[in-house]
Amino acid sequence: MTVKLLTIGEFSRAARLSPKALRLYDELGLLRPHAVDKWSGYRYYEPSQLDRARLIAWLRRLGMPLAEIGAVVDSPPAAAAALVTQFLKLTEAEFAERQQHAQLLIGYLSEGTRASVTASAAAPPLSVRYAAASDRGLVRERNQDASYAGPLALGGTDGPAGPLLLAVADGCGPAGELASAAVIDALRTLRPPTAAAPDPRAATRPGTAAPGTTGENPLSEPADLINALSDVVAGAVAAVRSIQAAHPAGPAEWDSGSTLTAMYWTGSQLALVHIGDTRAYLLRDGGLFQLTHDDSVTQAMVDAGQLTVEEAWSHPQRALLVKAIGTLPGDAETPALSLRDPRSGDRYLLTSDGLTSVVPVPVIREVLRDASLSPRDVAARLIALANEAGGPDNIACAVADVLPASDVIPAP
Repeated sequence: MTVKLLTIGEFSRAARLSPKALRLYDELGLLRPHAVDKWSGYRYYEPSQLDRARLIAWLRRLGMPLAEIGAVVDSPPAAAAALVTQFLKLTEAEFAERQQHAQLLIGYLSEGTRASVTASAAAPPLSVRYAAASDRGLVRERNQDASYAGPLALGGTDGPAGPLLLAVADGCGPAGELASAAVIDALRTLRPPTAAAPDPRAATRPGTAAPGTTGENPLSEPADLINALSDVVAGAVAAVRSIQAAHPAGPAEWDSGSTLTAMYWTGSQLALVHIGDTRAYLLRDGGLFQLTHDDSVTQAMVDAGQLTVEEAWSHPQRALLVKAIGTLPGDAETPALSLRDPRSGDRYLLTSDGLTSVVPVPVIREVLRDASLSPRDVAARLIALANEAGGPDNIACAVADVLPASDVIPAP
């Protein structure tokens, strides 16, 4: 029995997709026509292709990127449902973050500073267990990655323990190690907008901090915290520029800079700053969510549907950045800044691309899910996995577990 083929116009009306969309899906390999007229180039479709077309249309209405839709429509029903569920969880997390920002702004504009921090004040106290590590890898001669995890000193390097900082920076260029170190050193100068005397009754085990009891004012205005982070990144840019200017060859020849991903806990607030292709991940309730968006050429191509995530792994331009500190002008040095809502049980990972470029995300997720591993163990295991995969680049990791404040050991 011969099946009557549908013209692109007929198929478009039946699937409720425009001919332009169908041509795009053909180019991306999502929905190939059954036949193409070799003379006119006109596309023809089988009626049986309507189910796939309608599924693509539904996924687009959900807002799913084209690069992710391919994996869904090519998967068995159960696996496809799991992928849609994962996308929904990530979308809900992103919406919750935007909602939090909007509520802070509404409170600030309508009721003033105090109203905008009420939610933070009511949040239960938490403690954080943390670790950071960096490794040269097996190929590079030098380690241009830098990592840091620890409390900041409120009164200078010898002052009382203050807010907690986690940071990973990936240097690039002839002296990338100087650039990444300068970026993290600049972040370590960050101070909370307001500070009170530390509580002498609280003490923590090494590698553990309680942001809600660390001597800073937990009611600091979120807008002030974002502004402080923006200022300290501007200081990092200036530090890298000054190193470039002092180089004998001059800044034009000494084209070095750094990426940055950092988390800053103060009170019950968690601020995230990001620029480049270092990443932040959150493990929550068994699901792993990427909190940052790579500022890279290949990520832009993935977003546009020109590459799949798998193709981006081996693309020759995968190391090219569209944002970084010290190597690109103007807005290309402006970081993404956001506030997060930490919960007890969360596990955060900051990492350079020396890990994510060679170790698949599902493998990283399984390591993070292992509750028997401490943050130090997790960092060591991830670095070992990167080296087992060839270690082609430097690797840096910072890991933090969010715990109830009861895990803090009181001073005798």
